[in-house]
Amino acid sequence: MGKYKEEDYKSNVENAWCPGCGNFGILNTVKQTLAELDIGPHQAVICTGIGQAPKLPHYMKVNTFNGLHGREVASAQGIKMANPELEVIVHGGDGGIYGEGGNHFLHAIRRNLNITVVVHDNRIYGLTKGQPSPTSELGLVTGIKPEGVQISPLKPLELAISQECSFVAQAFSANIKENVEILKAAILNEGFSLVNMLQPCITWNKVNTYKWFRDNTFKVDSEHDPYDSRATLELLKDKLPLGIIYKNKKEAYDSKVARARVFCGKEGFNKIAGSFG
Repeated sequence: MGKYKEEDYKSNVENAWCPGCGNFGILNTVKQTLAELDIGPHQAVICTGIGQAPKLPHYMKVNTFNGLHGREVASAQGIKMANPELEVIVHGGDGGIYGEGGNHFLHAIRRNLNITVVVHDNRIYGLTKGQPSPTSELGLVTGIKPEGVQISPLKPLELAISQECSFVAQAFSANIKENVEILKAAILNEGFSLVNMLQPCITWNKVNTYKWFRDNTFKVDSEHDPYDSRATLELLKDKLPLGIIYKNKKEAYDSKVARARVFCGKEGFNKIAGSFG
């Protein structure tokens, strides 16, 4: 038994999510994961922007940085560089991370800082009442888009793999037991970790329901080699895989910086700090 329990992360803030929202499963997963990893509320910080997914740390007892919509990944990188001892986790929606924050997301993968990004992917903008998001399916009809979505969805997992992301996983919010193991692996990974968390928006997305996700997902076979990018891309062609789907072991950016500080000393390091791309 570790020092911390789930109730240590409990907040008294009233929850404003719709009853049955997929975010509840993610919230329970995060609290259980931190407890099992024995990471105290003072040892972690959750970075968020604006939206329903970014409300998650409001419903927890944990350090929180709540910034601009789509800028949560940028904030997280600054926090990690300033305090490498903190466990830095990002929670954002598919709109904030892949849309407004797409540029930050892409270059954070390249930089490979030791942070974990959890995307609440409900394929809709829940806060703006049904606006299509970057992952909305072609033809999806919403109250704001009655003619249906006219462009193909972004493929975030394929994008992350193409940039040789350190760790890529996908999960379904209702599978809390399995998701705890996935999130633990993501946090323990040295480098940038992406967990695309599929979750139903029961109010504004009437297509991608709990049943739809159960019917259109499958668990990754234990024989799958996550270091094989071609095999992983083949895995993504049919239904939605759940589990750890891709890994690329490489040194984290913050480790490079720490090593440079020791090698050069403070004065010498300041002269070359801008050379880490």
